[in-house]
Amino acid sequence: MNILAISGSLREASTNTALLRALADAAPEGMEITLCEKIGQLPIFSPDLEDPLRPPIVAEFAAQIAAAEGLIIACPEYVHALPGGFKNAIDWLVSGSEIIAKPIFLAQATSRGKDVLADLQRVLGTVSERFYPAPMLCVPLLSKTPEDIAKHVQDPQIRAEIDLFLDAVCRAVMAQEVD
Repeated sequence: MNILAISGSLREASTNTALLRALADAAPEGMEITLCEKIGQLPIFSPDLEDPLRPPIVAEFAAQIAAAEGLIIACPEYVHALPGGFKNAIDWLVSGSEIIAKPIFLAQATSRGKDVLADLQRVLGTVSERFYPAPMLCVPLLSKTPEDIAKHVQDPQIRAEIDLFLDAVCRAVMAQEVD
């Protein structure tokens, strides 16, 4: 099972990206989680550049989405909303078919950020028929370095939460295949 992980943060030491890397490391046998690292390279969305004029990096990003059996998104809150780079990436997918039936799950690296969760639910619920607001993984990692996070997620209680989340993702994606 191929799952694409997308971080809404472009920060080098992002806690959201570190959480997604920890999920990739914890993926059970049969599940591969790949981190998408293209959203910072995408040009600003313009409807004038959609098919057939889609820039190559946008086509690569859309192909990555299309090839995945599911998505896990971890996104920080900036100014009580979605970060611009992440929203730009979603905008590039709106007129295509890559994301419409894609199962999407949320992970969060903080216990704060209720506004971004509401934005994610509204936006992702609009672009995908299979957005799952639950289960959602929430691992408070604020102010931790990526190295600290790699150690922190090995705590047995947190690891159990991660395992439950990944199991739920796996079951939901497999159920979609049966539909």
